[in-house]
Amino acid sequence: MQDHKFQIGETLHFTPSAFDRSAPRGLYQVVRLLPAEQLGHQYRVKSVADGHERVVSESQLG
Repeated sequence: MQDHKFQIGETLHFTPSAFDRSAPRGLYQVVRLLPAEQLGHQYRVKSVADGHERVVSESQLG
């Protein structure tokens, strides 16, 4: 598998998937690179707006 596309400290736009519609869209900062899962790389991100952290897949960031 390839390396992570994004790096710690980058601020990116998060788009929730159909399974987590309650998660707010917006800007999130990458705080940790997580090991790859079956569907690709994952990241621990922190909301710029409220500081809430969540785990997201690479496909949800851009």
